[in-house]
Amino acid sequence: MTQTPKSLGFRMPAEWERHEATWLAWPHDKNTWENPSEIEDTYVEIIKGMHTGEKVKLLVNDEKEEKGAQEKLKNAKVDLNQVVFYRVPNVDAWMRDCGPIFIINEKTKEKAYVHWEFNAWGNKYDDLLQDKVIPEKLSKFLKLKSFRPGIVLEGGSIDVNGKGICMTSEQCLLNKNRNPSLSRKEIEAYLKEFLGVDEILWLKEGIENDDTDGHIDDIARFVDEKTILCSKAPPDDPNHKALNENFEILKKDGRFKIIELPMPYYEHEGKILPATYANFLIANDCVLVPIFEHKNDKQALEILGKCFLSRKIIGINCRKLVFGGGTIHCRTQQEPRV
Repeated sequence: MTQTPKSLGFRMPAEWERHEATWLAWPHDKNTWENPSEIEDTYVEIIKGMHTGEKVKLLVNDEKEEKGAQEKLKNAKVDLNQVVFYRVPNVDAWMRDCGPIFIINEKTKEKAYVHWEFNAWGNKYDDLLQDKVIPEKLSKFLKLKSFRPGIVLEGGSIDVNGKGICMTSEQCLLNKNRNPSLSRKEIEAYLKEFLGVDEILWLKEGIENDDTDGHIDDIARFVDEKTILCSKAPPDDPNHKALNENFEILKKDGRFKIIELPMPYYEHEGKILPATYANFLIANDCVLVPIFEHKNDKQALEILGKCFLSRKIIGINCRKLVFGGGTIHCRTQQEPRV
């Protein structure tokens, strides 16, 4: 690997570092949701929550979709001067996973991005494979230096503390449906060189019915460089065993303060949905937290509030959004400010 981001002085900032903007793609895919208009209302709440503290960069398919989004946002009293629209055709762009991952170089005051390969979470959804070109489509707008490692990786599978550590899961990154020819050591090398980190912190498995095969942003998250929120579930919850194992790994490490985050058990028609409070987004002046009309909602919001005293904690009802397989963090991607 020559001329990698790390060798040039780039790193991926932690999510709590200042953002230039946050990227989303307006929802429209009827294969993901029976009624996308209901999900539009959830998006309005997400954008309304964060837009006062940073720009929102929003992908839309065409002029009609842009006008519809503008009308809904305007009716919700969102300042449209804070929303930048990009007409970029997409199937159902999960910006965390198929969009660019931004990196910065403090010494040269540069911003760049990494274009990882996207294979729709192990080739599970043929139609969504088309969204692998989203970073290429955005390159004419971004006008930034870019790096292309050539391996499959989704943004939801990694979380960094901004001080050299990247946390991920074995279930996802070592899965043979991603990069079957690469060893654990080789994958670690790619993460270190293209995210600008020094160490990989490995957890085991993710939550039930998570199509992403154990994304870290459903399990555990850094909230500062030495504090991790880790999801836990009671013994009668199907997620108990996997989450407890991850919790013990982090506790045994000994370097971090580990805070338990409850789980919102959510079942629909006999199927457990991948609902988790860990899928929150840290924005400039707020933290957007998925809630599910569950008894643990209040506790989760209080825990996040104690972690982010200078940010407003905003609960976003994600009972409908999670039917698509993910919630707030999965649908967003932060762009750091240099």
